[in-house]
Amino acid sequence: MLIKSVLLLTLSALAWAAQAQGGKSTVCTITVNSPEEKDILRKNLPEDKYQFVELVERGRPDWLASACHRGVQCDVLVISGHFDAGTEFYTDRLNQRESLPVEEMERVSCGDSCPGLFSQLKEVYLFGCNTLNGEAGESTAAEIARNLVRSGHPRADAERAAQALNQRYGESNRDAMRRIFTNVPVIYGFSSLAPLGPVAGGLLSRYFQTAPAGEIGSGRASPALLKQFAPSSMIAVSGLRDAEPRAESRGEVCQFLDDRNSPAQKLGSVHRLLGRDMGEARMLFERIEKVTGALNRDARDAPAVTHALGEIARDQATRERYLAFARNTDRPAIRARMIKLANALGWLSPADQRSELARMIGDQLADDTIGFEDVDLTCALNEDRTLDAERQRLALSPAQAGKLANAAVLACLGSPDGHARMLQALTSTDDREVQIAQVYFRHRPITDVNELRVAAQGIAQMPVSDAQVRALDTLALHYVADRESLDQLLRLFPVARSVMVQRAIAGVLIRSDYQAIARPELVRVLRQYRLKSPDGADLIDVLIRRLQLA
Repeated sequence: MLIKSVLLLTLSALAWAAQAQGGKSTVCTITVNSPEEKDILRKNLPEDKYQFVELVERGRPDWLASACHRGVQCDVLVISGHFDAGTEFYTDRLNQRESLPVEEMERVSCGDSCPGLFSQLKEVYLFGCNTLNGEAGESTAAEIARNLVRSGHPRADAERAAQALNQRYGESNRDAMRRIFTNVPVIYGFSSLAPLGPVAGGLLSRYFQTAPAGEIGSGRASPALLKQFAPSSMIAVSGLRDAEPRAESRGEVCQFLDDRNSPAQKLGSVHRLLGRDMGEARMLFERIEKVTGALNRDARDAPAVTHALGEIARDQATRERYLAFARNTDRPAIRARMIKLANALGWLSPADQRSELARMIGDQLADDTIGFEDVDLTCALNEDRTLDAERQRLALSPAQAGKLANAAVLACLGSPDGHARMLQALTSTDDREVQIAQVYFRHRPITDVNELRVAAQGIAQMPVSDAQVRALDTLALHYVADRESLDQLLRLFPVARSVMVQRAIAGVLIRSDYQAIARPELVRVLRQYRLKSPDGADLIDVLIRRLQLA
């Protein structure tokens, strides 16, 4: 069977080579979303000059690997899909599930597991929003500069060092695509919004009405195509050249993605990187996380991996520099991830990890910088309640203890007083206070029925406001089954003078226990007292229909 498989793959590769020698250019299409771009290209390109290969195989998750095994070699690549977030090409069609993560594109570009697929590309067409957007996202370099200042470096020196790191490692979507499609002569894409498939198809049709023959796949940017798509922000760039300064950073990225490198070798690369400037490690931190995150228990038990991890764990000098850098990071979410990585690398025991997280929370409380996102992070970090024991180590002044956001953090750490404060905040007239309580109760739902009843009564007595709507939305997340709590809201519905409040009540009821509600009476109340919806059918209509069906 193995010989047969190898033979079939060899014959397939030879077939592709024979077709290429016959003068045909291979147009590979990755149709994640709309097919219009592919269809127009196929319709207008002569069959004796171009052959089309759709790489996506519906229902097969390893379709890209399948194309590699078939020995496909692409001269032109056309990718069609949404790309708003910059991490993957995806679809909005319910009958399709395929996607193309950027990380998978990087793996093919860096490794030797798919030789030839993209090795002879002359042109790439990226039909998706922001595929060649030149603006970098959230600046890690700015975070590094702040870190260096907090650790005692002069601001000017810190900013220069961070800028140098950003020039080497910082990337926009355009930089990423140029790195993935290295040395490709022409990459077409969009610097902002791209046209939807039908519109793009129409523009391509108009282009072909006057396009010179043989332009597609020539490896030269087409002025006619760029002019046709100019109102839609299409631009053309070349792939990253080997002689460019940024080419060196490609090697830094590829060492973590190349399939030819074993897990132990990748850990060796991690160790060498951590041994250099910590700013470099921070710029490539997500890559390091993925290397350690891919190590399951079996992989960690492999002798070579165990040895590599042991080498890192024994490197106390690098450990101290790493932890010092992590402690100076002013983004708690990043600091928490760095602490988790230190545990994965053997630098922190589980007890040490809890102590470091408690230290981080204490620093945030001392700096008086607690916000909604910090409450959310603390509750998430303590989902298993292992940090409850660390709460006693946090010393707050009376002024600090009086702040609601600080009380919310303590509540996330198991403080009964903090929990009581959150119950009070849920019925506050201050929308900001209700929002803090909402974040907390998403992680720590009310489980005591008496507390639930008090909350429902307090919410029902709140003045009509955004805060009341938010409080009701918070209650809806509890899937209320208590009849007395539901009755409080049923009495509120007829007297509510806001359609948003009534909709929020419907949101609670639609998630409640239907058996706890007198359905015929409720349907009558909903119909009789509902306020007119300014924008057609709404959640109240959905609730009425469900009650009737029930």
